[in-house]
Amino acid sequence: MSSTDTPKTSFKQRMLQVREDAIIHAVNRLLAEKGFEAMTVDEVAAQVGIAKASLYKHFSSKEDLAAAAIVRGMRRAQNFIGGLPSEAPPLENLRAVVRWLLEVKLAGDMPILPSQSSSLRATLMVNSDYMDSLMAISDRLEKWIEAAQTRGELSQRLPTIAILFTLFACASDPVVEFLQMGGRFTDEQITDIVLATYFEGINAR
Repeated sequence: MSSTDTPKTSFKQRMLQVREDAIIHAVNRLLAEKGFEAMTVDEVAAQVGIAKASLYKHFSSKEDLAAAAIVRGMRRAQNFIGGLPSEAPPLENLRAVVRWLLEVKLAGDMPILPSQSSSLRATLMVNSDYMDSLMAISDRLEKWIEAAQTRGELSQRLPTIAILFTLFACASDPVVEFLQMGGRFTDEQITDIVLATYFEGINAR
């Protein structure tokens, strides 16, 4: 291959990457708006402005499309969590993670997670990138939860895994949508309300 061929190949690769990024962005938005079952490949292609046949050159199925968007979201979460100060109190970091999740959800960038019987869930379970990210995030959060329990900042009566899944649940909590209805609360107020509910509960103190 001559030296003059390299720029052309590199340009083509960059264009393919730009298109793939646009596809994943469109999929992420559609997953956030309506979920996997209601999303169609035709909608994705229309939002990106390409033919469905061109889309299939990047991703072989609807499940692969959605998995790519979810994996990218998991990596965003990993990057955010990895950037939190290790010397900060564990409860402070846990609150920061939940606040970030709520902000992403309120911005319309949080995909609705698939149901237990979904073909997407089956695809994710055999996706090593997804599973690696999920385990890394879970391990970090579990360590913070255990540390916060030891410090008496979180209930020791609750299993660590139960608290972990409760925090994960905020990513698909319908309360956020209900609070958005009618425009009574700002996004910041909604975030504060949900954070207080998760970390302080509803009992009078």
